[in-house]
Amino acid sequence: MAATSGLEVFNLDMNDLIEEAFERCGLELRSGYDFRTARRSLNLLTIEWANRGINLWTVEQGQILMNTGQAIYPIPVDTIDLLDTVVRTDNGQGSNQIDINITRISEPTYITIPNKNANGRPIQVWINRQTGQIAKIPQTKLAVGYPISATSTTITLDDVSQLPTQGFVNIGNETIGYQNIVGNQILNAWRGQNGTTATSHAAEADVYVNNLPCINVWPTPNSPGNQYTFVYYRMRRIQDAGSGVNVADIPFRLIPCMVAGLAFMISMKLQGVDPMRVGMLKDEYEQQWLIASQEDREKAADRFVPRQLFY
Repeated sequence: MAATSGLEVFNLDMNDLIEEAFERCGLELRSGYDFRTARRSLNLLTIEWANRGINLWTVEQGQILMNTGQAIYPIPVDTIDLLDTVVRTDNGQGSNQIDINITRISEPTYITIPNKNANGRPIQVWINRQTGQIAKIPQTKLAVGYPISATSTTITLDDVSQLPTQGFVNIGNETIGYQNIVGNQILNAWRGQNGTTATSHAAEADVYVNNLPCINVWPTPNSPGNQYTFVYYRMRRIQDAGSGVNVADIPFRLIPCMVAGLAFMISMKLQGVDPMRVGMLKDEYEQQWLIASQEDREKAADRFVPRQLFY
């Protein structure tokens, strides 16, 4: 009686995955351009998956230490969305740690809060899903004669007319957060944000807007000693398709779906593919996505908790 292999390591690197997709189109992978166009389609496919729903293998936990009086905090640039959030007290130290629910609110709700600088334990959060792109503001620099040190919280600019009223700017390699602009000055700036280090900057240094995805909490933290930590589970982007020796950033159970999706996308671009085959490949992709999405889901029982409000 023949023995089984004893292995559970099967996977497809980029070359094999793309070659399999071409074969399903009735074609062969022949040129470097064929590989490049397939890799481009593969990156578009993973972005489509992020839009279709939650990809469990891309869910990971993160946390942000909250500072007294700071309302806006950046989150990683590759974040698609935050799924669940709590405020942890006592910084998770010892037996006094308590995780308290923080309610997600919309932008219209956040903007109607009368006093956004009110202090207290944060109970609401608006998730501002920005692009993470950095843009130069025309003619905006640190003002002449106004350098800043590593500890400066007041930043004087030569022009703030095109600066958002709150958000983040980059000066050199440092990211700086702010919520207050008066005249040509940023007041109460939060230095060294997004993993950067606060440092000094010379007068007339260029200023760039950094459109970081971020959270806006309310009320602003009031506890001394950085007692509050914002803890979250986020869904990140699927990693880009690499060179031919890389494997895709997916679990093995999603390989059939990825092959089917890539074959369909290739069939729409290349000449010589029978339109009937294109339709068949689309149907196969949708079937494989249905199978994969039903497998890649939470399998715990649903739990509904009523919320009571008293006035």
